[in-house]
Amino acid sequence: MPRLALLTVAVLGALSPTARADDDLAVLDEVTVSASTSRMPWSEAALPNTITVIDRAQLEQQLALTNDLSQVLANLIPAFAPSRQKMTSFGESLRGRQPLYMVDGVPQSTPLRDGSRDAHTIDPAMIERIEVIHGANALQGLGASGGIINIITKRAPREDGATWNDVSLGASTALPTESDAVGTRASWLLGTRRGAVDFVGGASHGTEGLHYDGDGRALAVNGVQGDLMDSSSLNLFAKLGWALADDRRLQLTASHYELEGDGRYVSVDGDIATGRPATSVRGERPLEPPGNRSDQVALDYTDRDLAGGYLQAQVYWFDFAARYGSSPWVDFFRNDPGSIWQDQSRNLSEKLGGKFSWSHPELLGLPLQATFGLDLAKDTTEQELIEAGLAWVPETTYSSVSPFAQLVWTLGDVSLVGGLRHERGELEVDDYTTLPIYGAQRVTGGNPKTTETLGNAGITWQATHALAFYGSYAEGYTVADIGRVLRAINVPGQAVDRLVDLSPVVADNREIGVDYDDGRWTAHLAAYWSDSDLGSLLVYDPVSDNYNVRRQTTEIRGIEGNVALRLDSGDRLGLAYARTEGRYDRDQDGRVDTDLEGINISPDRATVFWERAWTDRVATRLQASHAFDRDFDRFGAQVASFDGYTTLDLQARFGLPVGSLSVGVENLLGEQYISYFSQTTPSNDDYVAGRGRVLSLAWSHRF
Repeated sequence: MPRLALLTVAVLGALSPTARADDDLAVLDEVTVSASTSRMPWSEAALPNTITVIDRAQLEQQLALTNDLSQVLANLIPAFAPSRQKMTSFGESLRGRQPLYMVDGVPQSTPLRDGSRDAHTIDPAMIERIEVIHGANALQGLGASGGIINIITKRAPREDGATWNDVSLGASTALPTESDAVGTRASWLLGTRRGAVDFVGGASHGTEGLHYDGDGRALAVNGVQGDLMDSSSLNLFAKLGWALADDRRLQLTASHYELEGDGRYVSVDGDIATGRPATSVRGERPLEPPGNRSDQVALDYTDRDLAGGYLQAQVYWFDFAARYGSSPWVDFFRNDPGSIWQDQSRNLSEKLGGKFSWSHPELLGLPLQATFGLDLAKDTTEQELIEAGLAWVPETTYSSVSPFAQLVWTLGDVSLVGGLRHERGELEVDDYTTLPIYGAQRVTGGNPKTTETLGNAGITWQATHALAFYGSYAEGYTVADIGRVLRAINVPGQAVDRLVDLSPVVADNREIGVDYDDGRWTAHLAAYWSDSDLGSLLVYDPVSDNYNVRRQTTEIRGIEGNVALRLDSGDRLGLAYARTEGRYDRDQDGRVDTDLEGINISPDRATVFWERAWTDRVATRLQASHAFDRDFDRFGAQVASFDGYTTLDLQARFGLPVGSLSVGVENLLGEQYISYFSQTTPSNDDYVAGRGRVLSLAWSHRF
């Protein structure tokens, strides 16, 4: 039977050797955070922060409702912004900042030119679990200003000679049913172990129909940023492992993923004044529909007994292409006033990197866990206009060398955590010319260098068997959306070395928390403060109809909490809540004065659930999510507002003579609502409702 839980929350550092995972049907093995996330093989992670582990059973439960990983994260983590239910993750944040997505430790994010497609680089069928570290940190280097989301792929069986096949078939449709609303899913994976060699590999394919809102209207497709509806996907995946000896292992992982829009619909603008949402009708946009392509290869080597310590080494290659839909450009070449030029852009990003670390459980014979490491990375990104053959964002390369050290000192029931990471980065941009519409400005290239030493410290106290307290401070490091800065230069005489907007974003994350787990009650409560002297905000410019980067002081405050109770009947009840407030210094007078816009911060959210195993073969989960109203102020005056909404989901799993059947009904009551993004960044063409009632069925079998 599947594991059904809202969150598995563990205190990091050396609080305990494993993180407790809860199951409403059976007691399963405890879950530990992987070393690819924590960088330390014996600790939950290197920092005492909030962590969420979504295991495969929990993931399958949420996938019975939706195949959108952003929606899965939002369902289980209230501090994660509501999913836009689109191909783009633009506007989705964790604790008010951007998280770093990884797959088996390989970074997926494209910070040099944020393409906002991070959540769609691998199919959920390939995923074993997802590990989330909340809050800014530098454990994985560049990009984790909001936290880390590490996607762990499926693993081979543990027993020698064992083989399994995972087969799954599924379909979904709007309720009431619509002929063009049907989506399909199919996947097959093989896992086997033969002596020193193990293997996992397979393929998945999916199609998605049109989505409908609670009133039965077709949702508006996002023809530029991309959409999950009216699309198809393909994922080919393979992982080959070789045990060189009892303590040494070599592993090669490769994945190819495509997500392509079918381009059969066009949007019809809504009307904010009357509350009428945008919708879709049959039609074709000029040029090609949006799409994603992601190719990645990683080679991992581990030695569990090298000089008494644990060596981890990974080299990786990640190649990503995001195509965006066409847009009209008025007088693009500045030679024909009133003329319309249709073009579409493509974001290209290639990463080469290596991660090396060595950990010792008792350095110098002391109760001191120590990890020393070195990260190397080279990220080359550009954005091109396909039809014009022009570079919108010039080829930009960021290279970094980052040594680090992390220590955990255990003194009885108290553990002290601390570490340093030294980031030496160089940005390389050749001379380039901006697009004609910006005046074809000649910009002098440069090689701005950055040097940052990022620290962290924390303490955990295991007060009783069930009760623990912790506190921590950590610095996270990222860059502003450099591509937006470089492409938007519209005045002459600019040079890359003199652009202040290219300076790094350093976010300080302070957190205190408490955990309780007596086997019947589990609870977690944390408060955090996240500040940045030179933050990176996205602010809408109505003149250019685009979002530009603004570098200003930001302050974010929040709390997260959850509580769950297991009843004697086997039922489980749970509640989770997250509240976030963010402000920035709009007039740059040294004081924060304006609320962060909805594009940068999530609403306050609460989720509740009830799980029950009715028989050995039947189990259900009922979950509700509520986003609270929010007003946005500027210098004390209200400038925007959000009307909250509540959705209810039902999932059931039935054991069959062969395999099992999952039934999910998303938005069970058919709530009609306008999405958080559309309410807080309003425009008639993007005034989109959320999905209405959706029925999903899936049959799966392991043999």
